[in-house]
Amino acid sequence: MTWLTWLFPIVALALIFVGLNVVGAMRWIGATQAILARLEAKRLPASPARYDPREIEGLPAPVQRYFSTVLTPGQAIVTAATLEHTGRFNLSPTGEQWKPFTSRQRVVVQRPGFLWDARIAMAPGVSVRVHDSCADGEGLLHAAVFGLFNVAHQRGGGELARGELMRFFAEAAWYPTALLPSQGVRWTAVDDHSANATMSDGALSLTLLFRFDDAGHMASVRAEARGRLLGQQVRMVPWEGTWSNHQRVGSMTVPLTGEVAWLLPEGRKTYWRGTVTSLRHGRSA
Repeated sequence: MTWLTWLFPIVALALIFVGLNVVGAMRWIGATQAILARLEAKRLPASPARYDPREIEGLPAPVQRYFSTVLTPGQAIVTAATLEHTGRFNLSPTGEQWKPFTSRQRVVVQRPGFLWDARIAMAPGVSVRVHDSCADGEGLLHAAVFGLFNVAHQRGGGELARGELMRFFAEAAWYPTALLPSQGVRWTAVDDHSANATMSDGALSLTLLFRFDDAGHMASVRAEARGRLLGQQVRMVPWEGTWSNHQRVGSMTVPLTGEVAWLLPEGRKTYWRGTVTSLRHGRSA
């Protein structure tokens, strides 16, 4: 009977983990659906419905090269996108604590918003679920073990909403028609390989620096100040995303691999590395 003395605790522990995962998943699905409903409730049709290359005339030279490279004349304007990712996330603010994640992301272009729904594997049977979103002008960052026990939960406007809108803007390389002047983006020249772009959503307005490679692809995007959460404090620091592995998806060329980093005084602090495994665009008729 000795084997029973260690078998029962193992079985009981396994059942507890299974139960927590099932209950957490059910609760998380409900929260996910609520955010998606908010995104879709504000979704607008594209205007114009199709891309006319004449609208990029007069833009800075690297921006014209970019649109000429990644878009197809006459293609439909993207109104929404659904992506899936795999990658690794660094959980340590100072060291290297990389954990694998999988995620699904829904993006609505007008009114701009998104939901990143991720699952980060912490240990066998233990995961942290994450919602990172911008919906109806409100930012949200929610992380919970099993989807039940909060480790971070912030919601609201101000710098949180600004930071989430910044993410939407920076990730527009995945839905590049969102960067066209007809979609409300204003471009100003910087040099032969970069330009500043400005967008607005309600009272929020922000400008990012986009850099392009010699082939006309987007290479990186940078913000001079984005809020970085450290404990209960937010510090404004430079932030950058870099893109690679540019591939044709339908009528557009998009990057399938990227990484995101804080640019700290002590050096670059990369915290997200991911690859797009699935990308579907919703387009205007």
